[in-house]
Amino acid sequence: MAETTIEPTLASLSDRLRVLHRQTRETPLFNPVFQLSLDISRKLENGELDIGQLAGLVDELEAQSLDARASRLKKLLRPDRAGERLSQLSAPNGDFKAFRAFWERPHMHAVFTAHPTFLLSPQQSEAVAAAVGNGGKATVRDGERPEITLRYEHGRAMSAMANAQDARDKLVATVLRRAGEAFPDRWTELQPLPFRFATWVGYDMDGRTDIKWYTSIAFRLAEKAERLGRYAASLEAIDPSHELIATLRSAQERAQASADEFAGDLSAPEDMSAAANRLTQDHPDKLLSLDPLIERLEGEADDQGVDTAVALRTLAAAMRADGLGMGWIHFRVNAKQLHNAIRTRLGDAADIDLSSRGAVAALRELLADVEPQSANFASLAVESSTAIRQFLVMTQILKHVDADAPIRMLVAECEQPSTVLAALYFARLFDIADRVDVSPLFETETALEHGGRFLDLLLSEPDYQAYAKGRGRIAIQTGFSDAGRFVGQIPASLAIERLQGRLAEAMAANGLTDVAALIFDTHGEGMGRGAHPSSFEDRIEWALSPWAQRRFTRAGIALEPEASFQGGDGYLLFANPDIALATLTQVVAHSPAHTDPDVPTDPFYRRTDLSLDFYRAIKEHQRDHLESRTYSRAITAFGLGLLNETGSRKSRRQSDLSADREMSLRQIRAIPHNAILQQLGYPVNIIAGVGSAAESQIEEMGALLADSPRGMQIIRLIRASNALASIKTVAAFGELFNSAYWASRPYRGTEPHLAEACEALAEYLIKDDRNGVFRRLSSRLRVDALKLHRLLDLVPDDDPHPERESVRRAIGVLQAVRLALLQHMFLKVVSVPAFSRANDISRTDVLEMVFTLRIDDALAQLRRAFPTSFPRKDDFALEEPGQYPIGAGEGYAAIREKYIDPIEQAYALCLRISTAIANEFGAHG
Repeated sequence: MAETTIEPTLASLSDRLRVLHRQTRETPLFNPVFQLSLDISRKLENGELDIGQLAGLVDELEAQSLDARASRLKKLLRPDRAGERLSQLSAPNGDFKAFRAFWERPHMHAVFTAHPTFLLSPQQSEAVAAAVGNGGKATVRDGERPEITLRYEHGRAMSAMANAQDARDKLVATVLRRAGEAFPDRWTELQPLPFRFATWVGYDMDGRTDIKWYTSIAFRLAEKAERLGRYAASLEAIDPSHELIATLRSAQERAQASADEFAGDLSAPEDMSAAANRLTQDHPDKLLSLDPLIERLEGEADDQGVDTAVALRTLAAAMRADGLGMGWIHFRVNAKQLHNAIRTRLGDAADIDLSSRGAVAALRELLADVEPQSANFASLAVESSTAIRQFLVMTQILKHVDADAPIRMLVAECEQPSTVLAALYFARLFDIADRVDVSPLFETETALEHGGRFLDLLLSEPDYQAYAKGRGRIAIQTGFSDAGRFVGQIPASLAIERLQGRLAEAMAANGLTDVAALIFDTHGEGMGRGAHPSSFEDRIEWALSPWAQRRFTRAGIALEPEASFQGGDGYLLFANPDIALATLTQVVAHSPAHTDPDVPTDPFYRRTDLSLDFYRAIKEHQRDHLESRTYSRAITAFGLGLLNETGSRKSRRQSDLSADREMSLRQIRAIPHNAILQQLGYPVNIIAGVGSAAESQIEEMGALLADSPRGMQIIRLIRASNALASIKTVAAFGELFNSAYWASRPYRGTEPHLAEACEALAEYLIKDDRNGVFRRLSSRLRVDALKLHRLLDLVPDDDPHPERESVRRAIGVLQAVRLALLQHMFLKVVSVPAFSRANDISRTDVLEMVFTLRIDDALAQLRRAFPTSFPRKDDFALEEPGQYPIGAGEGYAAIREKYIDPIEQAYALCLRISTAIANEFGAHG
């Protein structure tokens, strides 16, 4: 037929998809995405198309998606205006005190985390960065992805941090130069500190057991060596003969030697002892503080010309910000690990409920009686508790690597004040409480729901008050990943906002307005886990809203905002020094640390009769999805098989084949969960429930959202997400498991060569529940979407994107091609000749492996069943004659070539399509 004459190009397939979409007017249940996949599948199965041609199409689609990602990043950062922003931001206003206050307090602490989002190859990341910088196409020839190990992640983090440091140096130098021009008599008093950088890569023990304690020591020493080398290089560029260069280089060499030792296997006591003794012994090159160097450099700057003085003070500012490392470090443990550790100290009260007031009283006694204990590396080697081991590692780092830079102790899934007091106990036990910031992470529904009461109780504790005053800050962490998964992204953001406001109230109520509030918002770069795609201003304010910022400003509390830049996605914002400068200037331009307290109250917070009901209704709708068997089964229908490996931490717990069929959403971590939603075509945890929540008061809710800056942020997020969403695609995945589809496909002799395979699939899938599951889910999403569109009609679109339709079409083509490839894999595996059961794996098990996209496991079993390499008689040099067997033997090369290899090739293309779809969304998950 003429309309099915399609070529394997984006343009041709987009045109075909446009034609198919028109048919939905005549037949509302018609699915254009699945029909296009059938068009492609038919050509693939009858030989008009081959895998090589589809690979060429995927090349084109992947390149287009990288261009889309670069364009999006360019729109977000506006790197072409970074210089202009820097010039405007650094312009003195004639008031030195105000100028100093603006630049001596960090606008943000940027934390480089290693959440599993290393989707792009290094070459692809570089291509995107180059396109952002030069405005061209993101062309890349070599996209081979390396194995993503912890060491790889750490290396990428250090590269991003180095670019951030270079950008900050440029910013600081500009500020100093402008200050010198405007305040010639006072500019040397200025000590700019616009940003701090930190990382938890190599120090995060939440959910993983593969990091040895000496691995963290090795990373910290390597960071020290790298930073000392960078300091030395900066000083060499200023004055090649400066005598501090030798000091820095010697300290660098010593740190690197220890880093190399601790990077090895120190399980043998003699190896550990040798490495520890080298690190702990006194030595002239054992540099533990930069204070004397900073004082000397700034003193020398007073006697230099402007250029040299600015350069020396810029270097001193970098030293003051980063210390003896690439930045500060964050350790992270889970609350359960702390609970297990503290119970061993509670004696008769070991079995006490740690959420009770009795537990708090017991911990008060522990804190009152704690006597600091010294520790050495042998203490670490024999300690079995993960939580205590982390405190011991921190102790050794502070004693033997960097004595100045404080360390953060993040406590994941923290729901009781007693957990924080337990951490404080161990900090005091090892005498490091004056340099460790214990930071509870509020991310679970329970923690967010009861977080205000948690803070009231914690901040009223005398021991905690004394600790906070000693540290000069109260640190908390809010997590958008799990919160967004369990209560929905919009309710999570609003709940986190309320929690932040409650912190301001609790600090004021307990006389703690003289300490800073450090709020670490661990949002990411995708729509699904806390970041906002519309603008950098929205990105910052989504995590720490102006309403929350003003609560601290009006209470007279200094705010220390902190945000994560997660993995490969986040590091793109620091892909080179120019892009990093664009990022930093955008942060300063919308500084969350400096808020105007006199801005009129947003009506969203005045009309709580509407906004609170709206929040609760979305949250209930999201909870219904999460608790629904339909939603859970649809999300886990392919396991994690639609996703690439994107991190060194496992995305799910291990399980057997039968467990895969009943996989729980709680077995999948937050980012993979969100990534699956992207791949299935509908970001449920952003969009779902918004329309239904507004239904009963839709006119009033529409007017409120339109009049509210916060409301319009919510709408911009929904529109951006909805522009990429397709309920038809969700339904199309269910058709893969539709027995009637497979039985009907070769109907009336249209594809006789597939008749046997289609019949086998139809028979196998009769009892499969996935077709019904996807149909029920898509029906529910459709009803809610109808209500959403009525709401959106009432709210103006203040961020129009004329290219949205072409983007939707490109995603539709990607989905259709992948659906055709999945059909190809299903047809191939069901056509594989029968083989005998072995190792408790049957042919049915292999089929199910393919249907859940456990392709590596399936291929391993098929290759075991059909070997192509086996012993031959000629391999043996025997003197005794023997005729049996006659012939050389053929093996199973033909079976591999016809069935097994095509499955592998098709799946490789499926994963590349997953990358392209994630690029269209702007991030993985």
